Amino acid sequence: MFADLFNRVRVVLRRRSVEDDLDEELRFDLERRVTKFLNAGLAEQEARRLAALEFGGLEQIKEEVRDSRGVALDDDLRRDLLYAFRTLGRTPGFSATAIISLALGIGGTTAAFTLLDHVLLRPLPFPEPARLVMVYQTQIVKGYPRLVTSWPNYRDWKAMNHTFESMGAYTILPANLSGHGDPRRLEGVIAASDVFTALGVQARIGRALTVDDDRESAPAVVVLSDQTAHALFAAPDEALGQVIRLDDQPYEVVGIMPATFAFPTPAAQLWTSPRSRFNDYDDRSSLHLGVVGRLRTGVTIDQARTDLTAIAKQLERAYPNENAGMGAIAVDLRDVVSPQSRLLVIAVFGAAFCLLLIACTNLANLLLGRSLARRRELAVRAAIGAGRGRLVRQLLTENAVLAIAGGAIGLWIAAFVTPFLTRLIPNALPVNGAPTIDVRVVTFAALTTILSALGAGMIPGWRSTEDPDATVLRQHTAGAGPNRLRAMLVLAEIVGTVTLLVGAGLLTKALWHVQAVDPGFRPDGVLTLRTALPMPAYSNVALRAQFYNRVLTEVRATPGVVSAGYTSFLPMVFGGGIFDATRPGGVNDSRGGISTSIRYITPEFFETVRIPIRRGRDVSDRDTRTAPFVTVISESLARQLWPVDDPIGRQLNVAFADRTVVGVVGDIAVRGIERTSEPQVYLPLQQVRDGWLLFHVPKDLAIRAKDDATALSLAPVVRRIIHAVDPGQPVSDVRLLSDVTEAQTTARRAQINVLALFAGIAVLLASVGIHGMLTFAVSTRRQEVGIRLAIGAARGDILGMFLRQGLTLGAIGIVFGVPCAYLLGRALSGLLFGVSPADAFVYVGASALALVMAVSGSLRPAMQAASVDPVTTMRAE
Repeated sequence: MFADLFNRVRVVLRRRSVEDDLDEELRFDLERRVTKFLNAGLAEQEARRLAALEFGGLEQIKEEVRDSRGVALDDDLRRDLLYAFRTLGRTPGFSATAIISLALGIGGTTAAFTLLDHVLLRPLPFPEPARLVMVYQTQIVKGYPRLVTSWPNYRDWKAMNHTFESMGAYTILPANLSGHGDPRRLEGVIAASDVFTALGVQARIGRALTVDDDRESAPAVVVLSDQTAHALFAAPDEALGQVIRLDDQPYEVVGIMPATFAFPTPAAQLWTSPRSRFNDYDDRSSLHLGVVGRLRTGVTIDQARTDLTAIAKQLERAYPNENAGMGAIAVDLRDVVSPQSRLLVIAVFGAAFCLLLIACTNLANLLLGRSLARRRELAVRAAIGAGRGRLVRQLLTENAVLAIAGGAIGLWIAAFVTPFLTRLIPNALPVNGAPTIDVRVVTFAALTTILSALGAGMIPGWRSTEDPDATVLRQHTAGAGPNRLRAMLVLAEIVGTVTLLVGAGLLTKALWHVQAVDPGFRPDGVLTLRTALPMPAYSNVALRAQFYNRVLTEVRATPGVVSAGYTSFLPMVFGGGIFDATRPGGVNDSRGGISTSIRYITPEFFETVRIPIRRGRDVSDRDTRTAPFVTVISESLARQLWPVDDPIGRQLNVAFADRTVVGVVGDIAVRGIERTSEPQVYLPLQQVRDGWLLFHVPKDLAIRAKDDATALSLAPVVRRIIHAVDPGQPVSDVRLLSDVTEAQTTARRAQINVLALFAGIAVLLASVGIHGMLTFAVSTRRQEVGIRLAIGAARGDILGMFLRQGLTLGAIGIVFGVPCAYLLGRALSGLLFGVSPADAFVYVGASALALVMAVSGSLRPAMQAASVDPVTTMRAE
């Protein structure tokens, strides 16, 4: 096989040398035969005659040798290619239109596939990723299909299961880095050593965390990400054994992970051992741990789920107060991507594939028109001996040239577009790096190019060579068949275009609805920044209160500041855990305590973010550890616990303490603007338990100014204030609160921009298709038009005749496109926030655009038909 390939390549690259070798070889054989006859005693002339007779025809033998080597086929291919280049070069407008159409389709589809492959198809960068699962606690009765868990529950899962090879717990806990230039905030992960065992990963340099590191008496060690090691040290190899200070505590660097490692998210920068710290939170209702596991060989995920369900039922019986209604479930590690994020990615790929079909249909339409215009040429070639297969092969060769050019440009377009799609990548995906054009993507693009060339070229090539050659030579027009076929192709383009227009319209209207949702607060004019206090330096509540009071006093006195306050988590940023709220004497919920999210805040936080106080008061500086514990609750929680009575002054048990309700505020969006928010509880910062995990401590500072510009201008001043209070305290995540809210719709806006672009390209391609079809129709009906004008038809009638043809196609396309669009809308229902898949406004708008497209594509050919000179036309015919 390789020898044959080598010979073919040699023939193509060194044709003259190969032909010379063949001539020399044949001459040698002929002379050998002549010598044989001379040795037999014959005269030279007779010997040459007999040798020539025995040898056979020289040119015939050359052709047989070329055929045996595949040279004849190579010659045909070379001639086809040269002819294709010459033919396409004579029609640059057609060639450019065809190549650009295909390039847009292939480019869009390849870019969408790059995203799809990165998010959903490509194996995760772990050994045997199919065996990796995330283990979640569930409370379906309260609407929580996936919850983090507590240390005791994790400990029991690990000890009681029969289906897991290993299981590890972790929690995300950022840390302050000092001693390496300015203080900075690093995204840290507290991870038990079993996390690395379950994932099956090793450090690139040094080692990962081990069982010995989990011991309480073990020295403090840290494993760095590859990016963090490069940022902190000139050479990562030099990092091993170095000591860095995290939260004012020394940690020895023992390992650096591979650049591809990104667990639990790509934001992770370092991993430290809990050193038994998880044991400090030996409360089953304190949910803060993520769990990753590796299934035993041969165990299916369904078997693991059955195992976990049985364990959860045992724990519910053993701990009815804490584990009432609690279950457990295993989820494939790839499926940490939310269903909405998956649907966003799939929708983009589906739209791109639809665009590719439209582009291929448009190319087929263009090729059909061109091949029909060349029917006389093809008929002449058939008349002088070219077979139908030969003609089809020639046309397919031309299509292949167009497809290769379109595929190459399409791959360049994909490389340009792909970075803009990164906003659609879910943050939870444990994959480092952005999607790139690699071998998988290039292979997909190549296959797409080949299939596009075959799909777009087969029907036009076959159709244009099926007429008898003599009949074609006598014909002056193409007949009705080709026009009908081109009309069907244009109709398919319009159907696809209407479908894309409706899909883009539905998602755009859904975005409008999302943006119109009241989040329960006012983000405009609010600057936010993070000052997470290090533990154990600030483990004492009094020390934290002193820091907050000094910072807030200085910030509030700064010109331009209207108000300022701290919170443990900003609005729409979920964290801090879920706690059940109960009231003495029973709970106003038959399913157990009412699940709430909690925030610890300082005075003026409500005023700063404009969360309205409906009843009672804000928290105050008098709400100290020695004062009675108080709480401010949201309206939704007040309605559930006291639907009739006034909640002010009532008792509530939440976050391990009885508290008095002193205020009721409006509900805010907690888990994103599209989700129904659970009730909220707000607690004074000084009433946080000593030693609690860092995410319960206020760390996000919100500052209100008159507008966003003024708020941003305050950032340098606030930094100086914080550094004056504590020079070692880093300031991070400086941004506007409006940016936080807009981030909720980033993926939606990116998807809509992509779909709108695809829909716009589809409109352009369909318009080109209508224009091409009608232009061809006008060229084939010039005699008919001339006769109509000669016998008295008005030019306006001719104009209207062809415009009606285009509008008819548009109307029929809408009729067939609307059901297809409805099916698409049903498939996208998970993204249609507050919008019906059958929204009349969207369908009317898409239909109107389709009709405008039909008119724009029909107008120029119709005007050309109306301007036909009947005298000239009749003479030409």
